Amino acid sequence: MLNFVTGIVALIITGIGVGFASGLLGVGGCFIMIPVQYWVYTGLGIDPKMAILTAFGTNLAVVFPTAISGATGHSRRGAVLWRAAVILGITGAIGAVTGSVIATHLPANALKIAFGLAILLGAIRMLTAKPPKVEEEPNENPATLAVWGIVLGIATGIIGIGGGVLMVPVMAVVLRFGIHKAVGTSTAVMIFTSLGGLVGYIINGINAGIFGHYPIGYLIGYFNPESWLALAATSVPMAQVGVRVAHRLPAKQLKYIFVIVMIYMALKMIGVFAWLKLPI
Repeated sequence: MLNFVTGIVALIITGIGVGFASGLLGVGGCFIMIPVQYWVYTGLGIDPKMAILTAFGTNLAVVFPTAISGATGHSRRGAVLWRAAVILGITGAIGAVTGSVIATHLPANALKIAFGLAILLGAIRMLTAKPPKVEEEPNENPATLAVWGIVLGIATGIIGIGGGVLMVPVMAVVLRFGIHKAVGTSTAVMIFTSLGGLVGYIINGINAGIFGHYPIGYLIGYFNPESWLALAATSVPMAQVGVRVAHRLPAKQLKYIFVIVMIYMALKMIGVFAWLKLPI
C-alpha cells in the first residue's frame, strides 16, 4: 500500500514528463498520467472502477491548461491550423461529454483495455501509413472535420484522454496535415475536448454520489484537485520545453518517438507486461 505523500511525489514527477510529452508530441500525456494515477489510487485502497474513472477525469483537467500552453507555443511557430482546430474542437467537446456518460456504465477492466487498444491501433496505423505527398493540401472540409470531431470526441470521453494520441495519426494520415501541423493542431483541439470530457466526468461522478474526502484527497465527482495540482503545476511549464524540442526534430524522427511511446503505454494498460511477468 502507498501513502498519500508518496503518491503526490509520484504525480509531481509524472507531471514533468507529461508536460514535455504534450509539447513534443501534441498529446495530453494521457498514456503517462492515467496508468500512474491508476497505480497511485488503487495503491491507496480505492476501488478499481472509481480509480480508473477518477484517473480519466483528473487527466482531462490536467490536459486543459497543458494544451493551452502547448498550443500557444505551436501557434507562434505557425504549426496550428486554427480553423480546423475550432471545428474539430467544438464537435469533439460534444462527443467527449457523450463518451464520458458511456464510460460510467462500463467495467473498469474494459475501460483499461479499451484505452490500451485505442493507443496501440493509433500507433500501428501511424507507423504503417505512407506519408502524404508534399503537394497534397490538408483536408479542411468543415463536414469532414465535424464528423471526425464527433467520433474522436466520443472516443476521448470514453477512455478519458485529451485525444492527441488518436488525433495526431488521423490528422497526419487521413487529413494530410503533415506531422508538425498535426501535432500543433491536435494540441489546440485538446483545449476543447478535455474541457468537454472533464465536465462530463464531474457531473456523472456527482450524480453517482461521489463528493467529499477519500484516501486520495477530495473528490468532486471523478475529479481529484490534489492530483490535478501536482500534475498541472509541473506539466504546464514543461510543455513549452517540449514545443521547442519538437520544432528542432525532423518529421520522421518525431513520428518514430511518438509511435514508440504509444506502443509501450498501450501494452502496459492492456496488461501484456504483467501477463509476461515483466517489471516494466
